[in-house]
Amino acid sequence: MHASKIKRYLSRLYVQVLIGIVAGVLVGYCFPDLGAQLKPLGDLFIKLIRMLLAPIIFASVVVGIARMNDIHEAGRVGIKAILYFEIVSTLALAIGLVVANLLKPGSGMNIDPAHIDAASISTYTHTAQQHGVIEFLMSIVPNSVVGAFANGEMLPVIFFSILLAIALARLGPRTEPFVEMLDMFLQAMFGVVRIVMYFAPIGAFGGMAFTVGKYGIRTLASFGQLMFALYLTTVLFIVLVLGAVMRLCGLSLWKFLRYIKDEILITAGTASTEAVLPQMLIKLEKLGCARPVVGMVLPTGYTFNADGTAIYLTMAALFIAQAMNIHLTIWDQLFVLGVLLLTSKGSAGVAGAGFVALAATLASMHRIPVAGLVLLLGVDRFLNEARAVTNLIGNGVATIAVARWEGAIDLKTARAVLNQDEDPDVDDKRRAQADANPVGQGGEPVTGPRIR
Repeated sequence: MHASKIKRYLSRLYVQVLIGIVAGVLVGYCFPDLGAQLKPLGDLFIKLIRMLLAPIIFASVVVGIARMNDIHEAGRVGIKAILYFEIVSTLALAIGLVVANLLKPGSGMNIDPAHIDAASISTYTHTAQQHGVIEFLMSIVPNSVVGAFANGEMLPVIFFSILLAIALARLGPRTEPFVEMLDMFLQAMFGVVRIVMYFAPIGAFGGMAFTVGKYGIRTLASFGQLMFALYLTTVLFIVLVLGAVMRLCGLSLWKFLRYIKDEILITAGTASTEAVLPQMLIKLEKLGCARPVVGMVLPTGYTFNADGTAIYLTMAALFIAQAMNIHLTIWDQLFVLGVLLLTSKGSAGVAGAGFVALAATLASMHRIPVAGLVLLLGVDRFLNEARAVTNLIGNGVATIAVARWEGAIDLKTARAVLNQDEDPDVDDKRRAQADANPVGQGGEPVTGPRIR
């Protein structure tokens, strides 16, 4: 391979992130003490992205809804999104339940609940006490709009954004200058995101170095059955359920996964879907999905459509029961399923949210000791990566599905973009063309995602 071609491949974000992940694993394994100290690198990258989330979500939702021709269209999109989320989340929970019963990853551990020290999970159990349905509904409305933005609370920001967008839409054409200003602000924020993404390989390196350095490869061996069961289940869910959804939409799941490979690798390295939310907004618009649908469905999906977390919750609950030799009848398991349909909602896109939801589930059913969460502490970070990647893919597919259902996706554009992504040199060809002719027809740049 020529040096110039190697240089081009090394310049790709997904290659750099992959190198960062591999380097992080090696450092964490060979120098565990050093690796455990590199956590701030991953945290800093996520913090850089998180500082942009509230304004990006606000501007995306407001601009999208305000420019809808009919305000009832926004309500229709929202109802379709929630309906899709509920159906797919239920399928994810059910698949996790079935696989956990077939593989029984916790059988044979024979853990005595009386000998478990629950002090290490006190933070999670305390948080879980405030994770009920009423508390969740109350948390949607912020105490103050400024506070919601300052604290980066995604659901209250979405709630306020929808209300403001509806108000602007009802005021009519005279609000267009304000909407245009927000649109310009949004594009500027996406420009900041592109700058921040240069730090993605460093964030992935720090996250993986910390995970392997702190918990060690041996942790994987100790909980190998649970790891295998969860990763197998997430793969089955992605291939069978999400694959079927993409086929119904007339698109290829495999091509879509290749299209978002950068975001998948970053999510795997940082165990956080929030780290790639701005990039996913850009890519889904570029794919041909209408901006109002992308602006409403994707951010809302981060709260209501955690498919990977749903799979994790059912498998983890049954794993703890099996490890403690607690027999659960089919009715007990259906009760767990029903509780999880509520507690799995509202999980943020950050590491640890699923752990809190699991604590809330166990606390509400009184059959499986909450102290059993201790069994998952050492391996939870590794499980987090699987569920975060599944959440990411699930929300991308959900946005496409709702857009297809609403007739708000240009399939010709989508297929062209996905097929174009098959050619690994297409970006290099486009950059070369841009260098030769930096301005395309109509005076617009020919490179970069075009935000409508």
